[in-house]
Amino acid sequence: MMAALDPVTLAVLKGRLEQIADEMDATLFRSAFNPIIAEAHDASHGLYHAETGETLVQGKSGLPIFVGAMSFAVKAVIDKFGAMGGISEGDVFIFNDPYEGGTHLSDFKLVQPFYRDGKLFCFLASVGHWHDVGGNVPGNYNPVATESFQEGMMIPPVKLFSKGELRQDVIDIMQANSRLPGSLYGDLNGQINALRLGNDRLGALLGEYGADTVAGAMTELRDRAGQLMRSLIADMPDGRYSADDFLDNDGIVDEPLRIALDIVIEGETMVLDFSRTSPACAGPVNISRSTAIASCYVALKHVFKDVPANAGVLEPITFVIPDDSLLSVKAPKPVGGYTETILRIIDTVFVALSTAAPEMVNGCAYGTINALSLAGHRKNGQRWVMFSFFGGGHGGNPEGDGLNHGNAPISTATIPPMEILEAAYPVRFTQWALRPDSGGAGRHRGGLGAIYEIELLEEKADVFLFGERGRFAPHGVVGGGDAALNKFTYEQANGDHTPPMASKMVGIKLAQGQKVRLETPGGGGYGDVLERVPDAVAEDVRLGYVSADDALMTYRTIIAADGTVDIAATEILRAESAQ
Repeated sequence: MMAALDPVTLAVLKGRLEQIADEMDATLFRSAFNPIIAEAHDASHGLYHAETGETLVQGKSGLPIFVGAMSFAVKAVIDKFGAMGGISEGDVFIFNDPYEGGTHLSDFKLVQPFYRDGKLFCFLASVGHWHDVGGNVPGNYNPVATESFQEGMMIPPVKLFSKGELRQDVIDIMQANSRLPGSLYGDLNGQINALRLGNDRLGALLGEYGADTVAGAMTELRDRAGQLMRSLIADMPDGRYSADDFLDNDGIVDEPLRIALDIVIEGETMVLDFSRTSPACAGPVNISRSTAIASCYVALKHVFKDVPANAGVLEPITFVIPDDSLLSVKAPKPVGGYTETILRIIDTVFVALSTAAPEMVNGCAYGTINALSLAGHRKNGQRWVMFSFFGGGHGGNPEGDGLNHGNAPISTATIPPMEILEAAYPVRFTQWALRPDSGGAGRHRGGLGAIYEIELLEEKADVFLFGERGRFAPHGVVGGGDAALNKFTYEQANGDHTPPMASKMVGIKLAQGQKVRLETPGGGGYGDVLERVPDAVAEDVRLGYVSADDALMTYRTIIAADGTVDIAATEILRAESAQ
């Protein structure tokens, strides 16, 4: 049996392993063709267990949602090829099956076995959001899909490389099913090169420390994460904590869908029970079980911030997700809008735990990525597809106000800069600004959402939107107020219009010079609004974050003509409001 690792060596190996995953991230970000990977960092890399596929290490720059999902992806390869001896040195597997590997069809996974002295040591994996993978809607966020075939091509786990030999026929099939085959090819090669770099770096590390020592460090890091998670759960009061939230609709039937969570804490264990959630729906806001578990991991990582990013985090957690739930669907149920549903899962975790541990949670973030596609042809006949997601406010927290104009809490991605989007596509942003009065009120205010206004410069284009929070606002916690609702408008010859489904639409025709406008939600507030320091309200008014009317009506704070607080009048007003 190998001797226990000393703390210094363990810390060094932890850093070296994380550095391998970080370098893989950086390699893809610098070489990808599409802005969603290159600028927004919608990708991830990691190391995974040779037998179980569990996450051992993940890069810090990739999307946290992939920590849980990619372990299912690696396990899918193990299950399909491992039992019959179909995994060899030099193989690379590729697929985008969202029911086995989680998320949606846009996310292509590459899985590579790593061998040391002829023995399988672990797996390296890469996942990235490709710009277009077919389907009815350019960019693949189809809000009216009723089966996965309308969302894009689906590739099951197949070999891209077989014992080091590239299978060009697989690439040919994928390129033939994309509106942007050049972008697809560039992103694919970026992922291949990231895996090659990871293979070289891991080989060098094992050459320096030995395979047994590195494997021992991986096991120890996983065990410590599990122990820390159990300890943190044990510090919380036993009990049952519940939260309900809603999706606007499924894009097909204009009725709300419930996401309901009951958390049961008992000693060192936690049960996350989604039994009260709505059943599977017709539209594309369903998700697979693997995606649901991955989103719970992200939520818990926000609450338990010091726990390492590996599979040990989930050891003390039990998931109850019925088979007929919209959180556990099978093919061919559509899952393209998975981002909207997992954001709502995260919100329910925050709200449920706000009773058990108010000092550890945030108000809900803005709760939608507002996936927007504009597509058309340039004057030379070349096809163009602009797909992007957009930001909003994060929730207030125990230590301060929420972040203004952040990205969704499912990721560490960044919102693509407007300069990049304007350079790549025939559009012009006529507004990119913070949205006043959009953050939920509270002792600590929710962060502000944003206003984006986009003008079409080409002769015509089609517009598609897949969003949420048009009818159910992001919640505050610990007495904090809700944020503003999502709002989308688009110009037509007869004036401005809004989608009948509030947050989803397809095939809107834009003419040159016409605009689309997104006004995104802020984050929910934290704590009683009457506990907010009046001078902080005055500063919000000065900065334009809060209007004078909202300062009076919501924060019960009277701002004098010179911008200072009328302390005496404010104290009287707040005392009356508290009665």
